[in-house]
Parts: sequence; structure tokens; C-alpha cells
Amino acid sequence: MASVAQSSTQAVSTGDVNSDANVFQLIQTHQENSARLPPAEEIRTVLDQSTHGMLSTFSQKHGGYPSGSMVDFACDADGSPIVAVSNWAVHAKDLIANPKCSLLVAKDPEDRTDLVITLHGDSIPVSEKDVTAVRTAYLAKHPDAFRVDFGDFQFMRIEPKAVQYLSGVATTLLGSGEFSKEEYRTAKVDPIAQFSKPVASHMNRDHAEDTRLIVQHSTSIPVDSAYMLDVDSLGFNVKAVYQGNTYKLRIPFPRRAEERKDVKTLVVEMLQAAKSQIK
Repeated sequence: MASVAQSSTQAVSTGDVNSDANVFQLIQTHQENSARLPPAEEIRTVLDQSTHGMLSTFSQKHGGYPSGSMVDFACDADGSPIVAVSNWAVHAKDLIANPKCSLLVAKDPEDRTDLVITLHGDSIPVSEKDVTAVRTAYLAKHPDAFRVDFGDFQFMRIEPKAVQYLSGVATTLLGSGEFSKEEYRTAKVDPIAQFSKPVASHMNRDHAEDTRLIVQHSTSIPVDSAYMLDVDSLGFNVKAVYQGNTYKLRIPFPRRAEERKDVKTLVVEMLQAAKSQIK
């Protein structure tokens, strides 16, 4: 994956894109001026939209050595991950003995160059009075998780202590860092991100060529294809192909989208601008 990843929506200066050096220069210039969410807000949003991660616990069977388990989760309103665990599971026994744990979440599990987040915290059994609300939130993300109603299952909340993030090549301009519990919890989940999947799915299924034209106009690179990955209030991310190389690119909106209908308005506006430049 070749990628370079804050507000301008104008296309960068058109230049000779026949060399890799010129392509990367065009991309870097464009990406450095592409609006994106503040880091804390972006991290909070990614975790809110994620559903799977690697839970690390202190192994009781193996003398406290770290033990990893793939788990499903859903974040509550405060951003705390909720996991449903069986009392028979090894990681459940580990958490009962020692509540300290971490949850590692990859924004794109298929791409090691993309963003990786690690949330450190303490696991706490969800109280009886909160079970109904937590169950509803969990099933909203995992509608087929009928097992949560089995007698040996319980919900556990991971109370964040610190959140670290490491951006790979695909999100290099996001940087790397750490947030305290307070910084993480006060960050807001982007309101448009909840519509990301249906919007991206629609664009990829019905308007792939339109997306390509928008990306080409925005970056000044005649990409061969562009696949929309996700959307937020300031823009969207794509996986674009140019001369056999794949790039993850940030494409900014002309202005912030306040609600879902604004996304359509902005995309249509960007497409019209792109088509007006075609000769």
C-alpha cells in the first residue's frame, strides 16, 4: 500500500504525474491541506464505529504473561468498550482475577499501514440496572449475538485509563500520540460517521465513476479507480489506484456536513465541479 495522508478543497496545481516522485509530491501537498477531524475526535469516532478487536489480559494459567483474544465489542455513550464474555472463557477468568487489560483495534484489519488504536483500562462487570441498556447497544452493533442471553454470559465494561494511537503510512499525517481518560471521553463522536457505511456502499455500488472523477479533480491525479472507505463531517477517505499502485487518500468537503442530506449536496457539488473541468 503506497500512501501519504488540514482546509482546502481546490485541486492542487496540475503537473507532470509521469514519475513516482511527482505523484507523491502531488499527494503530499493535497493531503497536508485536506481537512480532517481533530485527533481525539477521530480516534473516538473510529472506536465508536468499530466492532472487533484484540483483548489482552494477564494470563492466570501462564503466570501473568500477556494473553490475547479476538473479541466483539460495542462502545457505550461514554466511549467505554462493552464486551460480552462467557464465564467459561479463558479471558473472562483472567479479567476476574486481574481487571487490567487493553483492547487493540485496527481501523482496517486488512491493511497494516493504517491506524491502530490501543485502549488501556480496567474491566468492570456491568451492573444489573444497566444491563438492559447495554444489551440494546451491544445488539445494535451485533444483531446476531443471541449468545448474550445464555446463562453463562455477562457484559463487562472496559473503563478507559489511557488511549494510544499509532498511524501508519496510510494515515501518516494523523501522527501518533496518547489521550488521557478525560481527553478521550470529552471528545465527540462525529455525527456523520454513523452514515458512513450506507453512503460509501451506495457510492461504490452506483457511483464509482463519479467518485473517481471527484478524486481526480481534487488531487489532480488521473486515478484509474477510487473506492470510498468512510465518510465524516469534513470529508471522506478513499482507496485509489493509479498506474498499478494503491493509495489511501483524504478528500475534503468544500464545507462541513451538518447532517446526512448535506453529504449528498456536497458530493453533487464536487462532482459538478469535477465535470466542469473535463474537456
